[in-house]
Amino acid sequence: MKVNWIEEFPAAITVCDKNGSIMEMNEKSAASFANEGGYQLIGKNLFECHSEDSIKKINELIKENKTNIYTIEKNGVKKLIYQSPWSENGELKGLVELTFEIPENMPHFIRS
Repeated sequence: MKVNWIEEFPAAITVCDKNGSIMEMNEKSAASFANEGGYQLIGKNLFECHSEDSIKKINELIKENKTNIYTIEKNGVKKLIYQSPWSENGELKGLVELTFEIPENMPHFIRS
């Protein structure tokens, strides 16, 4: 039985193919990009709405199969951005971006 956990997951999930075409968005992703069109962005190319530096970084992540993780603050909300290539049957297919809202002071634990 396949479970559709992604749609209402409390983090924005955006998936593109290796050419930058947006393939999937969940509810949180569509809401966070509402001013740009929300779900209407599916099928559009994300390179059309990013700076040259961002496009270069995205292409590097896909080409070198690398992950990019960083935090931002926008409108007083701190977020963790996790961008990583995705594969199917061992073949690189594109990039997934997960965006989580995080507290200003997040606990950090060291486990052994």
